[in-house]
Parts: sequence; structure tokens; C-alpha cells
Amino acid sequence: MGLQGCLLGLFALILSGKCSYSPEPDQRRTLPPGWVSLGRADPEEELSLTFALRQQNLERLSELVQAVSDPNSPQYGKYLTLENVADLVRPSPLTLHMVQKWLLAAGAQKCHSVITQDFLTCWLSIRQAELLLPGAEFHHYVGGPTETHVVRSPRPYQLPQALAPHVDFVGGLHRFPPTSSLRQRPEPQVTGTVGLHLGVTPSVIRKRYNLTSQDVGSGTSNNSQACAQFLEQYFHDSDLAQFMRLFGGNFAHQASVTRVVGQQGRGRAGIEASLDVQYLMSAGANISTWVYSSPGRHEGQEPFLQWLMLLSNESALPHVHTVSYGDEEDSLSSAYIQRVNTELMKAAARGLTLLFASGDSGAGCWSVSGRHQFRPTFPASSPYVTTVGGTSFQEPFLITNEIVDYISGGGFSNVFPRPSYQEEAVAKFLSSSPHLPPSGYFNASGRAYPDVAALSDGYWVVSNRVPIPWVSGTSASTPVFGGLLSLINEHRILSGRPPLGFLNPRLYQQHGAGLFDVTHGCHASCLDEEVEGQGFCSGPGWDPVTGWGTPNFPALLKTLLNP
Repeated sequence: MGLQGCLLGLFALILSGKCSYSPEPDQRRTLPPGWVSLGRADPEEELSLTFALRQQNLERLSELVQAVSDPNSPQYGKYLTLENVADLVRPSPLTLHMVQKWLLAAGAQKCHSVITQDFLTCWLSIRQAELLLPGAEFHHYVGGPTETHVVRSPRPYQLPQALAPHVDFVGGLHRFPPTSSLRQRPEPQVTGTVGLHLGVTPSVIRKRYNLTSQDVGSGTSNNSQACAQFLEQYFHDSDLAQFMRLFGGNFAHQASVTRVVGQQGRGRAGIEASLDVQYLMSAGANISTWVYSSPGRHEGQEPFLQWLMLLSNESALPHVHTVSYGDEEDSLSSAYIQRVNTELMKAAARGLTLLFASGDSGAGCWSVSGRHQFRPTFPASSPYVTTVGGTSFQEPFLITNEIVDYISGGGFSNVFPRPSYQEEAVAKFLSSSPHLPPSGYFNASGRAYPDVAALSDGYWVVSNRVPIPWVSGTSASTPVFGGLLSLINEHRILSGRPPLGFLNPRLYQQHGAGLFDVTHGCHASCLDEEVEGQGFCSGPGWDPVTGWGTPNFPALLKTLLNP
């Protein structure tokens, strides 16, 4: 049957499933560890689904990102507004008409779009959703450390073939909420405590990265920063206040969050949510801070997708966003991963600096056709974000040089090719590293990450009014690096310059200037006879374990202040 026949029978297609296709045949649908099914959902129960509509002019968007992010370009710093982005990527009138007609025929209620018109979230009954998406079969599930409830389909869904040019994917069917990889490590053993620190606190970070008490926000600019949380976790204002009383005495700071986007639950505080807020606000001290707190908490929604939609629906946003979220690339459908990458590209075009944690599994490991390979994570592997790895002190209780934290995520994407901005640095690493794993373990031509790093080992956090020591993970290094970039933005804004925006083209052009090069240590990988648990190793210059290195704030400020 031709396309015209499919168009004429659109409503019939909803019911019959003929002329259909699967937008996400490669999406992993196995139940994550710790989740259990509670059985089929009631047909009259309502859920919300998110429809990702096909965008336009993505090649032009990519060109504009390069132009506004490259210091050698005359367009550098001339970021697009949300309205500019909307004019560029807005779906075609035919796409908007086709999708709205299809949803209306299925009885979808209360559909909400975003300013860019490329997402549509609609409420339907389970019965309507299963008719709309043949093959889908909705079940209730519960799992995760907070016993989260979600509605998902263990079976793939189909769409009418007529919609193939118009819909990228439907969100809210398969992907489960992520779980935190943050861990509390055992306290290292030491004899005597003279001149030693007893874990990472704001004063330790400020001393290691050479910040003075004057390196804080002015309180007079419109500068702001944000962290985003998708783990059904919450921070408590009382924990933040206690943290600043304990650890914020020697620098000016703000003791409360400026704005919470999403719902702040009344349950116990989560360690990861507490960590993000406390270290973003102590590294980026005295700067207005937003928190995206599990936005879109309805059972049918995907919180990370909801966050991306919020970015597409607000004109004025914080300049720096730090995110401790990731999934294995291989667990995500090609349609989803490419579309999320486009959303990150849209943010880069607007001059937003997005920092993502590199993950806490080293190079990762999985088995492909009976052979081990390293396992990259996303969005850490996106070419449009700045990815932050992790380090430890060489001497655990002394503020000394840093070495690799063996958990630090890093490697090479199996999805995204190596972007031009990192061509020289990655080629140099591959040709000069004396400890390169066998070539069958990684895709040497892929986007390589991380880009930078910071301390990720042994943090103090206040959660539920209790100071907790030895918290570790790249969820710690990411807000620290983000806070320091916010301080640099403060100087740029006060001197009439635009904020830093998408940092990577500049970072690689400057060959890591302003960063401490981390040259010792390797991260973890596959436990087999060939690599024996060792992934990549750090060395001079850029490497896929700690990127270009960790911040030396005065030098980094000097490097990034002009133009």
C-alpha cells in the first residue's frame, strides 16, 4: 500500500496496525535489576506520553553551534535565542497537522507543546494508548532505592507508516528511571593527623584549585547556575544551611536555592541531590542557583526527557547546568539517542554550558558476540556536552597532586563520530599512549570523553541533618567544575562579555591551558585475561580518563576571560 493509502486510512490504522513500523526496534526492554512487575495497568487509568516530532534544518543548527562556540569565528558568543532556535527547528506544518490529527482521532486529551513545537505531551487512558500504539502493553513496575512506581510497556510499539517522516519516537514506554552510582567508600587508614585533611570539603577544593576568599559571585550580575536531578531524590534547605555552617565559613555564599523547577518531595533527602546542590553552591559560591528536581514525576514520564523539554520551553535559563545522569549507549534506541543529542545541540546554540558526569564504571564492560568490549555511556558521549571525569589525591589525606580515580568513566562512543574539535588531541593520545588496550575493545574513531576532570573521591555531604563522609563519584566532580565555570562567567558578564557557552571547541583549541594535567593512573574495565581489569591510562595532555585535567582556577580564569 502506498503513502496515500496510509494517509486516507489514518484512523483505521490506529485500530488495525497495518502500514505500521517500529520507531525504536533497538531499544532495550529488559527489566533493570531491582525492578519488579505489579501486573497489567487498569485500561481506564490515565498516563502521559511524549511525542518527539521530526525537526527541520538540523545541519544548519550544527553549523551555527560551531560558529558561536569557536573563538576564531566572527560569530563567537553571538548565541541564538530560544525563539531563533524555534524558527530553525520547528516541525513542518505537515508534521504538526498529521500528528495532531492522529492524536485527536485517538481521543488524546490535554496535549501540551513547547515553544519549539517539537515535543507534544498528551494524556490518554491506557486503553487509548494501547490502541494508538499497537503492540504496547502497559504494566505497573516498582523499583529503585526509593521504591519508585512507573508505568511501562515490556513489548515494542508500532506507529502508522504514514507517520515515519513525522515522529522520531514516543517517550514513556520503555526507559526506566536511572539509579545512582554514587558510593560511600571505606575510610582510608592513616596514622597521625598533623597537617592532614579528613576528607574533601569546600575548603579542600578551594585550596587545591587555588581559589581565594575573593573568588565568589558578586551578587550584582544576572549570572546563575543549575543542577538537575532525575533520581526521585530531593535536597533539604536545612541540610544546605547546615552544610554551609559547617564548611562555608571562609567564603561568601548563598544559604538557599533561588528557584526549584519541578516538585520537591517531602521525603528524606537523597545523598546525590544533597551533594549536587552543596558543591555547586560552594564551588560557584554566592551565585544564584536553580535546582531541577525530578521534573515530570508522573508514572508515565521520563524525567530526563522532561528536563530537555523544560529547556525548550523557557527563554531565560541559567548559563551553566550540571547533570549527574547517564545510561549505557547500547541500552538506548538509535532514534532516542540521536534526538537527545539534537536537544543538547539546541542548548549549545543558545550558549548554555552543559556538564555531564562521565560515570563511575571506568571504561565499562559488556559482551558482544561472546567477546568483551568497553561500554560507553550517554549523554557523556555526546559531542555537544562537556564531560567531567574523576580524580583522587595522590596522598589520600594531603592536598597534593591528583591521580586517576579508578572509577572515572571514559572511553570512545560507539554512536557518535569523533568531532573535529578533538581530532588533534585524540589522534595524539592514540599514537603515543604506551598502555593502549587492544583495538577490539573500543571504537577508536568515536567521540572520546571525558573532556576535563575534578576530585571525585572522599567528599563530606550533609543529608537529613547528618554529616556523611567519604562519598565518591563523578557526581561530585561535575558540580565542582560547573561552579568554577560559573565564577568565570561572573567575570565575563561583569566585563560585558557573553557567557562561555559550549566550552569544548575552545577547550581543545587551548590544549588544556589553565588545567592541572593528570598523568598517573588507569581506570577500571573488563575483568578478563586480556586487559585484566585495566581500561585506559592517563598521560601527558588529553586522555580518555581525566580529559585535559583538573582546574587551576586563576590560570583557567585568565585563559577563558578573553575574548
